[in-house]
Amino acid sequence: MRIGEKYKGVVSGIQPYGAFVELENGNTGLIHISEIRTGFIENIGELLSVGQSITVQVVDYDEYTGKASLSMRTLEEEKHRFPRRRRFTNDRYKSGFRPLKKNLSHWTQEALDYLRNQED
Repeated sequence: MRIGEKYKGVVSGIQPYGAFVELENGNTGLIHISEIRTGFIENIGELLSVGQSITVQVVDYDEYTGKASLSMRTLEEEKHRFPRRRRFTNDRYKSGFRPLKKNLSHWTQEALDYLRNQED
């Protein structure tokens, strides 16, 4: 098991703090109440039931004990992400070091003139 992998599983138990899930690969994991969905959850039993088939994502895995922390919330949030549109323009020429290089000699001359006037 690796963090980020998605598995199908069956809810095997429900507690006030989360739900236990038997995964298709034979491992068992826990979905903490905060990882079931976004927002406040008063009663897990209203959202999940024993024997229900669900899809989960691994958010943490302990190799020594074989226990997995699972999430349904990350899959829910993944659906709401919009692909970022990329703009390919030459707007970037106004940023970076090029404007500094272009104005450096002017700024240096201004500073020297200012210092000469201060000495007088």
